[in-house]
Amino acid sequence: MSVIPVHETAVARYFEAWNAEGDDARAEAVAAAWSDDGSYTDPLADVAGHEGIAAVIAAAREQFPGFAFRQTGTADAHHDIARFTWELVSTADGSAPVAGSDVISLAKDGRIRTVHGFLDRIPAA
Repeated sequence: MSVIPVHETAVARYFEAWNAEGDDARAEAVAAAWSDDGSYTDPLADVAGHEGIAAVIAAAREQFPGFAFRQTGTADAHHDIARFTWELVSTADGSAPVAGSDVISLAKDGRIRTVHGFLDRIPAA
């Protein structure tokens, strides 16, 4: 399958939100990426609404300072659904201790309605 432009835009906005620096920029990026009733669910979080999503992103950024989220590979999409893989990469040395895959569904306006995330690689406790 190929990625439809609306899916490409949604995935790009998703990573902009995860990599936004500061509360105001993060809030703006989350609002651009997610619908008003959007949600985010992974093994560590289950939140809805822009504030909840921004809080999850802020917590991850605090836990991994100096890291950025990067898409790996190409997204696959059909209808209003896309899936893609990602890594959390150190800007200092390029290491990527965390990796995962996400499945998103889009609202009619092209923003993300739901994210179902999976952690494929995590650091040892």
